[in-house]
Amino acid sequence: MINVTQFSHFRLGGFSETRFLKHIYFLVAILIYMLILCANLLLIAVICRNRSLHEPMYMFPCSLFVNELFGSTAFFPLLLDQILSDTHTVSVPLCFLQIYCLHSYVNVEFFNLTVISYDRYLAICYPLQYNSYMTFKRVSVLISATWLTAFISVACTVPLSATLQLCGNIINNIYCNNYSIVKLACSDTRVNNIYGLCLTVIKVFVLLTLIFYTYMRILQVCFSGSKQTRQKAVSTCTPHLVSLFNFSFGCCFEVIQSRFEKSKLPALVPIFLSLYLILCQPFLNPVMYGLKMSKIFDMCKRLLCSKFLLIQLR
Repeated sequence: MINVTQFSHFRLGGFSETRFLKHIYFLVAILIYMLILCANLLLIAVICRNRSLHEPMYMFPCSLFVNELFGSTAFFPLLLDQILSDTHTVSVPLCFLQIYCLHSYVNVEFFNLTVISYDRYLAICYPLQYNSYMTFKRVSVLISATWLTAFISVACTVPLSATLQLCGNIINNIYCNNYSIVKLACSDTRVNNIYGLCLTVIKVFVLLTLIFYTYMRILQVCFSGSKQTRQKAVSTCTPHLVSLFNFSFGCCFEVIQSRFEKSKLPALVPIFLSLYLILCQPFLNPVMYGLKMSKIFDMCKRLLCSKFLLIQLR
């Protein structure tokens, strides 16, 4: 029986099928990472630079874009290093740091999407009172609470896992996650399981109930309102709904790949399932919000055109 403090590293077993094409995988991974960074940084810069976009309906997605940068940076640098590595080992502190960051990223994403649904509910159901409800102070409090609650809720996860007695140090994945550590445990994991289950049930029940309620009310207003009201609801809610469904699929894929038997599946299928949430969500969000929110799209075009003209003049 091995305590997590008695060895210096974990080995990531998910890279066993990548060694022959590692340079191609490296180029693909770094290209995806650069695209994610550029897309999210562009929208953050556009929203921060233009005072006309300092409104709740743009500030909440901006928080979402910052989170995509945070989650991607917690994942890609280690992935790139491991693709080129021959041993695929990661130190224990770095592994637990990645676990903390990735779990925080998922929680911030979920809380952000819930807050955006609440914002859309107020904008569509109470348009005349919206500005008095969604003040700058309230927006700041909601964004701060989103991040603080997410980080605090994960704070017990890492210490609980770090105190487990482990029978090995091989993680059957291409990155560190908490459930993979718990599966290695020889000691009693009831506290970990109860804490994780309670946290999941509370978050899912409370947040999904709130999201479901807001969209039921939005639908009621759309069906009883004018054509203009329906068009406004569709244009402002579409990016959020697409992001929410994509996030839900990613969470389901993560549960499937980590908790069910995968021995009969092709080796790349579990890797795809585990990567879906981390890859697709950070790339999809800036695309959806950038294309569907016309004000952001127009500002992006202006910024890119001005930069292009400056380069040409030089």
